[in-house]
Amino acid sequence: MPAEPSRHRVAVWRELRRIGALLLGQGVWAVPDVPVFADGIANALAQTKQAGGQALALNAAGRGPEDVARFQALFTAARSADWAEFLADCDKYGAELAREISTAKFTLAELEEEEQSLERLRRWHRDLTARDVFGAPEAAQAGIRLRECAAACEDYAERVFRALHDR
Repeated sequence: MPAEPSRHRVAVWRELRRIGALLLGQGVWAVPDVPVFADGIANALAQTKQAGGQALALNAAGRGPEDVARFQALFTAARSADWAEFLADCDKYGAELAREISTAKFTLAELEEEEQSLERLRRWHRDLTARDVFGAPEAAQAGIRLRECAAACEDYAERVFRALHDR
């Protein structure tokens, strides 16, 4: 890709990061050959072409079982890092709800904000689940934490409605 303007390279980089591609080396990215990645790869290729760059998309396989295992381990490690970040955001979400409850901040505006945050967590969980093709060990805990966040939000909503109706 042309060095300038850099926004084109950044856009392609963001697209590949968004789909969970692994950066193997300068300008070399890899994803498992499964349908969930097809649209993202197509988008990155189109962005590269529109920017006047060239891309080469290959189907590759490891030369032996150890190569396949190594790629799966690298890809799963990247998903584990994604899940760890997700779990940290679930913790922040729970702490935020606890703060609102402790200060009795029971407003519809705050409830709407918390519901939007929960919806963001749900979308993120859905996206990570789709990309986690080899099954990172943190995925199960993430599902549990998301359900806990949803239950905490429901509890907060009930408190908001009770506070609004009991006045």
